[in-house]
Amino acid sequence: MRPLGLYLHIPFCRSKCLYCDFCSVPRPEAGVVDAYLARLEADLRAAARLCGDCTVDSVYFGGGTPTLLPPGRLAGLLSAVASAFRLSPQAEVTAECNPATGSREAFALLRRAGFNRLSIGLQSADAAELRALGRLHTWPDFLRTWEQARAAGFDNLSADVMFGIPHQTGQSFARTLEQVCALRPQHLSCYALTVEPGTPYGRRGEAALDLPDEERVRQMYLDAIAYLGAQGLAQYEISNFARPGYECRHNLKYWNAEEYLGFGPAAHSDFGGVRTANAADLPAYLAGSLPAARETPGREERMNEYVMLRMRLCAGLDTRAFAARFGTGAGRFCAALERYAAGGFVRRTASGPAFTPEGMLVSNTILSEVLDFNA
Repeated sequence: MRPLGLYLHIPFCRSKCLYCDFCSVPRPEAGVVDAYLARLEADLRAAARLCGDCTVDSVYFGGGTPTLLPPGRLAGLLSAVASAFRLSPQAEVTAECNPATGSREAFALLRRAGFNRLSIGLQSADAAELRALGRLHTWPDFLRTWEQARAAGFDNLSADVMFGIPHQTGQSFARTLEQVCALRPQHLSCYALTVEPGTPYGRRGEAALDLPDEERVRQMYLDAIAYLGAQGLAQYEISNFARPGYECRHNLKYWNAEEYLGFGPAAHSDFGGVRTANAADLPAYLAGSLPAARETPGREERMNEYVMLRMRLCAGLDTRAFAARFGTGAGRFCAALERYAAGGFVRRTASGPAFTPEGMLVSNTILSEVLDFNA
């Protein structure tokens, strides 16, 4: 059976954060939520007809804030997945969760329904930094949510934190990491702030945001890698850290260029050799007329893409896996990447080239020079 990952987008939230450019709608009306979930279930049933030889081994509910839905509705969506697809009993089933959008009872219901992983968005433990981001929760809210999830039986919890955010210092970021690590998370995602056009941050401009300078951001990242590693959270991808065996299996599908289907506006799919990107248009989705860009990449583009995605992983490029997939060696990619070893950006492993922590910081620049998507 072919393994398959599913992503279900839940585009609803309590409020839009000042940096957020995701497809989400704050405080949706009940009728909109009902119509959206009905459309999502219909799409699941339609897609499943093309997946008779697939076994779903990961399901990821992202947003927005999936746990803003009543837990029974979220459980109902997972039930719809299980009814439409062949769902592995060992599937990783994740829901993103913002602090203060759940309770012990709600989490217990989700756990009974088959959810086994929560990704809780903290971003910072510092009250001033949270206000600057436009977050509605506090550290006590996060702590309460975390403890309720643990009490409900979730033994696979991830936290999201950000660095390079307004008013942040190396010391305040270190305190956030210390406070989170004291809770013994299984997984941590650690993202640098990107100021996106069209967001409130983007309209204000970086100069007005009191952001740490580039050197301080660089040092925050390197310090996080060292500190989290010492706490048992090994870096396995540019922005992700985990205890052994708790790497996010769903996200590894993306980085290993495996098949997945995405449902809802702004969701992406890569299935049967075809890539699809849904427009970020909630009204069009509700009307059943959501535009989607489709493309069938050629072999050369797929090889470049595979190298790009695998180089996000600390393990780097696996030359044997590359040869098995494409029927040819990865020598030209290895040679191009290994030119950066002398500068300390790339290291050589038994499997192939991989980025060092310093290389991760400039990986986009290096890959843009190494790869050719126009070939």
